Amino acid sequence: MSDAIQESTTLNNESVRRSQVGLVVSNKMDKTVTVRLERRVKHPLYGKYMTRNTKVHAHDAENDCNEGDTVRIVECRPLSKSKSWKVIEVLERAQ
Repeated sequence: MSDAIQESTTLNNESVRRSQVGLVVSNKMDKTVTVRLERRVKHPLYGKYMTRNTKVHAHDAENDCNEGDTVRIVECRPLSKSKSWKVIEVLERAQ
């Protein structure tokens, strides 16, 4: 998940949208899931790699995602105060 930042282009030369892969940690809201994005950063002084997390809200129009699913999300226009990502696909279902 750490190297999941990818650039993808859409058809007809539209804008380039950022997509990331993350883990669904909450699906208690209607048409919204909370996705945890992990990244690895190097400590500036000691050089050790550390895992950092960011939680974002993503739009799930079909209420398809469950907790523990691995999903691909893409950046979009702001849909609400805290929601500016959309779920594109579910990569792996939770057991």
